[in-house]
Amino acid sequence: MDNFIVSARKYRPATFVSVIGQQHITSTLKNAIARGQLAHAYLFCGPRGVGKTTCARIFAKAINCLSPVEGESCNECESCKAFNEGRSFSIHELDAASNNSVDDIRNLTEQVRIPPQVGRYSIYIIDEVHMLSLSAFNAFLKTLEEPPAHAIFILATTEKHKIIPTILSRCQIYDFNRIKPDDATEYLKFISEQEGVQCEEEALHIIARKADGGMRDALSMFDKVVSFCGSKLDSATVSETLNVLDYDTYFKISGYISSGDYQGCLLLLDDILRRGFSVQTFIAGLNDHFRNLLMCKDKRTNSLLEVSGKTAEHYFAQAEKFTTGIIVEGISLMTSTDSGLRNSSNQRLNAELALLKLCGLFQKKTHDITGNDSIAQLIIPSASSTTTNSNTATPVQNNPTPEVPVEAPANPEHKTEPAIEVTATCSTAKEPDKEDITPARQQSQQKKKEQSVTGFSLKNIMNGNSQPEEIKSEITDVREEPENSGQINKKILEEACAKLSDELSAERPRLAAAFKDVSISENCVKFTVSNETLKDEIVLNTLDLKKRLSELGSYRGTVEFHIEIKEDNRPMRPIKAEDKLKYLSEINPQLNDLRKALNLDIE
Repeated sequence: MDNFIVSARKYRPATFVSVIGQQHITSTLKNAIARGQLAHAYLFCGPRGVGKTTCARIFAKAINCLSPVEGESCNECESCKAFNEGRSFSIHELDAASNNSVDDIRNLTEQVRIPPQVGRYSIYIIDEVHMLSLSAFNAFLKTLEEPPAHAIFILATTEKHKIIPTILSRCQIYDFNRIKPDDATEYLKFISEQEGVQCEEEALHIIARKADGGMRDALSMFDKVVSFCGSKLDSATVSETLNVLDYDTYFKISGYISSGDYQGCLLLLDDILRRGFSVQTFIAGLNDHFRNLLMCKDKRTNSLLEVSGKTAEHYFAQAEKFTTGIIVEGISLMTSTDSGLRNSSNQRLNAELALLKLCGLFQKKTHDITGNDSIAQLIIPSASSTTTNSNTATPVQNNPTPEVPVEAPANPEHKTEPAIEVTATCSTAKEPDKEDITPARQQSQQKKKEQSVTGFSLKNIMNGNSQPEEIKSEITDVREEPENSGQINKKILEEACAKLSDELSAERPRLAAAFKDVSISENCVKFTVSNETLKDEIVLNTLDLKKRLSELGSYRGTVEFHIEIKEDNRPMRPIKAEDKLKYLSEINPQLNDLRKALNLDIE
């Protein structure tokens, strides 16, 4: 049996052109070789498996090439052949993890003095250089700063922050990027063609995303799935082999969320956990799924979608079912859930609760997809529906031009006759007599909640209470607001302030007290506060307070806040016991007599 060579070694790049995803570095190094502008020390830093050591080897080989072509090695001269065959004495590789002492650096310093046998430079590649001890770093400083003319150092590390600043200042620093999933997918496609393996593009994309930017990890996973699946790779088998939830699972659960089917979400979560996936893996994947949906909402961010092919089309189709606000809130919810799982004693319950919140969030805001008009249509039925098939009073919205529907009594002889609606704008509305109302109708009216627009219930109007002038005046006040005029009814605004005061009383009592003692004039809410601190608090929360007022009052138009500071000039109350006794004695002189009679002392 032939010795198997893993893909990470077999397909390791040998030229700058074959390096994946690091064009900004390879082009700079090629130009430096072509122009002869070589520094004495380089530092390659970045995540694992992105090509740091590979680029160091290619760079070292090209530097010593006797006839380079546009910065690339020729692979034909003696120096290139010696390097390819592993017998070069001009290029040295050291592992700082096992040579991290001062003695090792001393040996390196002595070795640097020897000139190269072939080529112009002696090149020293020191991998994992952050593993050197502080004493070793300090011993290396002088040699690194002023090496012999024939010596070049190439340092590589995954943890740049562990290297002391004096070393960093003596090197040209090159930061390597993570490999993009698309670039990794293309390289995996090339390798699969070379190996004769039939692969779905989606399967290779799953491998690339699982590798998290590391090409070496991607190649190791590729070898693993080929060993399991053979010469044909499909996305389902690759997901199962790498223990990754496939895209269909997240599309399915987001479909349940969009329809509010929390039972389906919980059952699917149970199936996921039964397959051996952890709760954290599921939540992290769902968070990433919502992130991809967010990228589909705008053409400018479509390029940030890290999927391709049919999966991308599926994302664009499903993104239309969600508003941007819902997606953002979903990402926020998933992020907080993910961070809370680490300290949770019941991770499954937390995940189930998060799914329930997502379903409720979508159902709460689902009508916002088509704008506010759709909400208005849900609240205010059309005229045709209210006049043909309605036996109950139509719900009334506190608009600037409200219509107050009044239900006419049923005719005893024709009980199935539809109700007649009379709005506040009709001046010839007939008021029914009490005798015409059947006992059944009176009983049903007793069960209904009182619906009021101007402070008077529809029940009182139907029962014929003799308050026509007051009702008329109240309706006239509402009708004084012409549509789209921006004028807000004073009573509606006062009621909204009172409701907001009740809401704030539990958590923000200072603001609640401020809203309880306000004066309303036209579209202005006037506050009288006792200090600058309370004024600043109102100013900082002005936008939220105005928005909540408009929601509570259901009015149109703009409300202005006017804040006036009226300082409290009452004397400060005493704090010490003696001062308290003196203060209370001034208010009630008999207190001293009582204290003397009971022989009480101050504690």
